[in-house]
Amino acid sequence: METAIDNSVSKARYDFKKAMDEIRGYRGKGTELISVYIPFGKLVSDVMAYLRNEESAASNIKSKTTMKNVTGAIESVAARLKTFDKIPENGIVIFCGEVPRAGDQTKMVQYVINPPEAITAFLYRCDAQFFTEPLDGMLVDKRYYGLIVIDRKEATIGMLAGTRIKVLKHYDSLVPSKHHQGGQSSVRFERLIEIAAHEFFKKVADGCTTCFLDSILDMEGILVGGPGMTKDFFINNEYLHHELLKKVVRPFFDTGYTDESGLKELVEAAQGVIVDMQITSERDMMQRLFKEIRKEDGGLSAYGEDMVRKCAEMGAVDTFLISSKLKKYRIKAVCPNGHETMMTVDDPDAPVKCPECGFGAKVAESKDLIDDFFEMSELYNSSIQLISGDSEEGEMLYRAFGGIAALLRYKVG
Repeated sequence: METAIDNSVSKARYDFKKAMDEIRGYRGKGTELISVYIPFGKLVSDVMAYLRNEESAASNIKSKTTMKNVTGAIESVAARLKTFDKIPENGIVIFCGEVPRAGDQTKMVQYVINPPEAITAFLYRCDAQFFTEPLDGMLVDKRYYGLIVIDRKEATIGMLAGTRIKVLKHYDSLVPSKHHQGGQSSVRFERLIEIAAHEFFKKVADGCTTCFLDSILDMEGILVGGPGMTKDFFINNEYLHHELLKKVVRPFFDTGYTDESGLKELVEAAQGVIVDMQITSERDMMQRLFKEIRKEDGGLSAYGEDMVRKCAEMGAVDTFLISSKLKKYRIKAVCPNGHETMMTVDDPDAPVKCPECGFGAKVAESKDLIDDFFEMSELYNSSIQLISGDSEEGEMLYRAFGGIAALLRYKVG
């Protein structure tokens, strides 16, 4: 019997990120958007009592519209809370309020978020925008690699978290070039060069301490790269803090540059070491896709939405490769003549025409395109890998293949 494939972790992470993107985008006309953070162990009855007090206080708001919107949002939050017997293990967060629509219209939005990490304190806030700061940090991959690229001219310190390479500090060296004249002045000059290099290495090491030491528990390791032997000298002469030295991954990696592009070179060169980070699994999948595409018959690959859907309906898709940058919708359009058409659009509220008769059609159903592919993956027992746009391969998937490709179980003719 075939084992069902579990995409629930990827789906939950995608849903959380999508909801947070939407929530951060809302702005109220006044201070009328409510954010409520409720930790595990907090009694629902206590929160309800707090909301009743806030509703009573809202009656003093001078603007009748703002007062109506705030009390409406509080009542909506209270109604949702009544569906809970107790607060879940990680707590819950409720965002609710009236937000502007086209023209002078508004609409009530409400989000109930089950956070991936525990909420530690009760918080109620009413403001012109939703308060998301405690949740924003939960989107970041806590595990990371420290990155150092260095030579005698410059050095760059960075980090790799998930698929993102971030520059933390950059240093230009004041170490002079080698002196080519002979005599005693040459000896003194060489001595000055070594003193300048020593001070430069100390400065870089101090920067590494500032960037890495406080978060060393979440660090997988420190990758070191650069041209020539400077990187070896820097590490082997123990300029780094002794706790950071324990995290250095050996051997070191040769890179042609020591700026931001050097960090990208370093991550590329260290793929064999970075075995369990998100960026590695994404690149492995994309490299497999490119390998199949390069075969004369296209191999076990499909790309473009129409071809991938066709292969999925045949049960041929092993893994969907979907760009997380896709912002599209899958709709069902129904025209006055009764024609029903499924189509993918950028805006589900924009007018659509029936492809069969050309009449204007109504949107009967609408869903996020990536959600639609998650449903397909469940229906056909396929895996789904969301590919970020942070890497060169991810950008190519989005630009060249429309953000949709697949690895197949068997060749489709």
